[in-house]
Amino acid sequence: MIDPYGGRQAVAAVWRIESARIVSALARFTGDFALAEDVAQESLAEALVAWPRDGVPRNPAGWLLTAARRRAIDSFRRRSALDERYAALARHLGEGGVASAQQATPPVGAAPDTDLLWDPDRVDDDLLALMFIACHPVLSREARIALTLRVLGGLTSDEIARAFLVPTATVQARITRAKKTLAAAQVPFEMPPPDECRKRLGSVLSVLYLIFTEGSTATSGSEWIRPDLAREAVRLTRILARLVPDESEVHGLLALFELTAARFPARLDEDGEPVLLEKQDRRRWDRAAIRRGRAALAQAGRVGHGLGVYGVQAAIAECHAVAPSVEETDWDRIVLLYEALGRLAPSPVVELNRAVAISMAQGPAAALAVVDDLVAAGHLSGSHLLPSVRGELLSRLGKRDDARRELELAVRLCGNERERSLLQRKLAALG
Repeated sequence: MIDPYGGRQAVAAVWRIESARIVSALARFTGDFALAEDVAQESLAEALVAWPRDGVPRNPAGWLLTAARRRAIDSFRRRSALDERYAALARHLGEGGVASAQQATPPVGAAPDTDLLWDPDRVDDDLLALMFIACHPVLSREARIALTLRVLGGLTSDEIARAFLVPTATVQARITRAKKTLAAAQVPFEMPPPDECRKRLGSVLSVLYLIFTEGSTATSGSEWIRPDLAREAVRLTRILARLVPDESEVHGLLALFELTAARFPARLDEDGEPVLLEKQDRRRWDRAAIRRGRAALAQAGRVGHGLGVYGVQAAIAECHAVAPSVEETDWDRIVLLYEALGRLAPSPVVELNRAVAISMAQGPAAALAVVDDLVAAGHLSGSHLLPSVRGELLSRLGKRDDARRELELAVRLCGNERERSLLQRKLAALG
């Protein structure tokens, strides 16, 4: 007996894992970025009907890819027929043949419909090509990141909006404009020349950083960690590090990812609830990931002229990774690293993290002064982060009523169910 619910679950799971590879393979097949995503979404809708009814196919990703390719071929045929009608009309009007069915045929070198699978090496090339295309200079920085997060990272518009701290409608508009701009500019599906790749590298790294950040601490939904997103960011960054081995920030970003992901096994309890740093069982940390992260950080130092934004963040993560406990962590060094990070990339979030480090190095009163400055400046007013940190500091200072008000605000602003539950437990502990 077919299990409809299981079929829908399978569709969701395969799409979450394979969507980026499917879209990138379709972009190479069609030569059209927007069409690739459209037919991929159509194949997803087809699977939501077929799999619960007929069962999950033996090769789910191949099924989706083949269904999407057929949709693409149908689209080419419709264009071809339309071009023929336009040409006939033009001849009738005496204007000559202005259109040709040939113009709408699939691009030279497109994969045949019988090619159900794709070579893993080519997949990596396709994914990176798609990433660099999405980071094309004809797009604004915000549009580049939003488009890549949507297509390659698989994030919803709501999730991207939370990452950017902007309305969902703004993100949707950016993505729509980005697709239209790429189509109007006739951007080809291919890796740009090496010098152009380096110009776009900053945007690509920003995209990877945001994908991993959403994976390591989800902004919404019922799960606090989304390992699938984090793993995809790590995988793509490893590929990038092999392709551009002389770029310090690529190694710095990879180091940050590895050192942060090393703590994932200890960040959730058996019920999936968040476990804060001070209560984590450090024996469960992934020591292999820590070694890889420290090696990448050392490589970033060797090939660069000092650490950049990602390298400094990796150095902070290294301080946590090598410390036997919270009490034995080198908090003074972390404060200095956050000060350096604030000079390289000043932001309210960096300042808030510096305040947390100050609270551990110098006490909650010193940290509260930094947080109050952020409040006075109106920073992070729509985020739960500021009131959650302020509530914790006030609680440590014995100001329970003030702490309660801050934590209540944090609960209202928090979009992630697991983190909201954690904040509610803190609130309950105040009595």
